[in-house]
Amino acid sequence: MKWSVALFFAGLFAALGTVFILLSFGTDYWLLAWETCNTDVTNSGETADAENSSTFYHEGFFWRCSFEGRGDEDLILKFWFTNQPHSKVCTHAYLSPFPVSEVTHNATTYESAIIYRGFWSIFMLLGVAAVILAGFIIICAAPFTSPCLYKAGGGLYLTAGFFILLATVLSVIWLEMMDMVNLYVEYQKSHLCSGFQLNTMYGLSFMFAPVGVFFCLLSGLLFLLIGQTLKRHC
Repeated sequence: MKWSVALFFAGLFAALGTVFILLSFGTDYWLLAWETCNTDVTNSGETADAENSSTFYHEGFFWRCSFEGRGDEDLILKFWFTNQPHSKVCTHAYLSPFPVSEVTHNATTYESAIIYRGFWSIFMLLGVAAVILAGFIIICAAPFTSPCLYKAGGGLYLTAGFFILLATVLSVIWLEMMDMVNLYVEYQKSHLCSGFQLNTMYGLSFMFAPVGVFFCLLSGLLFLLIGQTLKRHC
């Protein structure tokens, strides 16, 4: 009876972990950003339009999209996909982390950013591959109550949680500790607009990742325990 209860919760946690990781991987809202340029214009109407007009960005594993809008609206609702204009521009984000580009950063910084993004992408892909493979193995293990398959599935869930955790930590380091964003702001202030402002925040895709990690690690430990228990009773 206890074994059945443990198996139920392990399966439930595994399903939740898989869903949250796939949502985190498949949605392009790891990073949200919006930039404005506050200009000093004598005409009050033009000044208001300039201050309220902003460029919004959202970025994930696959795409980085940008669109224009007014900055005085609710930002969370602004990024909701049904409220975004059809005219938004999306580019591949595999090896181009926001806001680094060849224009705003020197060659060395740009290449370093590509390498950094490459590691982030590899960890993300490994985590997704591990969680999908773990799910198939657990499904195969259930009808045969195989200790080896349960332990293998548990190990893969732990591996998936570890890689997604690494990707999450790299995202935090990129945004909070690296100087790339500040370099971009300084460049825009000196070449585009002295009143340039950039704001960033984490999106839903980022929030899904640690939840998925928690459930994957928990289910992985439970499956390993179940596999070890079955092995002792065989």
